[in-house]
Amino acid sequence: MIPSSPGMIVEARGMTEGVKDASALYEVERRAQYGARPGFRITELQISPSQKVPWHYHSNIQDTFYVVEGTLRIFLQQPKEEVRLVRGQTFSVPPKRPHLVTNGGDTSAVFLVLQGIGDYDFVPLT
Repeated sequence: MIPSSPGMIVEARGMTEGVKDASALYEVERRAQYGARPGFRITELQISPSQKVPWHYHSNIQDTFYVVEGTLRIFLQQPKEEVRLVRGQTFSVPPKRPHLVTNGGDTSAVFLVLQGIGDYDFVPLT
């Protein structure tokens, strides 16, 4: 469990906590935010072959992934599924669907994540 701190929210359902800024929860080679408006943002991430975005979900927003370079593997739950994306491909994950994002290749993967429409949170799963 991640201790509460400024910028965190606690869901009324119980023990699950969501953070408004997940950048401290996992390492990436590069992260750049290109657009942020109320309820919507676009972020570019670059991950090495050994890096991942850990299991999590978003309470209100959809993640739409667009691969710029390399290969991504997205693992999902509810239902269990694995998606492999290469350059130019997209995939969307609806709100509340747990997912894990990994590099599916031998070189760095670069991808855009379009997130919205709604309030952003990152709810880590253990």
